[in-house]
Amino acid sequence: MKNTLSRYLGSTFSHLDLLGLWLGLLSLRLLLGWDFYESGLEKLHGTNWFSDIQDRFPFPFNLVPPEISWQMATWFELLGSIALVIGLGTRFFSVSLLILTIVAIASVHWPDAWSSYSELLQGYGFTDNGFGNFKLPVLFIGMLLPLMLMGPGKLSIDHLIRRKAL
Repeated sequence: MKNTLSRYLGSTFSHLDLLGLWLGLLSLRLLLGWDFYESGLEKLHGTNWFSDIQDRFPFPFNLVPPEISWQMATWFELLGSIALVIGLGTRFFSVSLLILTIVAIASVHWPDAWSSYSELLQGYGFTDNGFGNFKLPVLFIGMLLPLMLMGPGKLSIDHLIRRKAL
């Protein structure tokens, strides 16, 4: 009985692991692609507000003129989101969007001031009540890390290219 249950569970988990390589990583790519694309479109059709916060950008990004930063952020979000959805250059764009997200946390989402860890944690939310709102970008980092480390999964152009090349 115990051996049968072990084999059944082992087989079930193996199938789920395989399914995760097909659908799990695809779901991360689709969700991230959707959100980064919307953000890129907002920048493309909006007004550049980076000059208002350039002093909050971490080094070396604070040295880049705000017009160039705005264009870089816009096009990395637009092109990176499309690349994630189709699974092309996934690791490159995951790293790029991760860096973009860290800069966004530091310059936009991080609380202006906090005096204790519990006060800082109040910024781990979706709304800004004077404590920042860094929850969503932190979740994006958590979603980008598997794509960076594991790649795009089997439903991707990267996988097809790799299979043909090897």
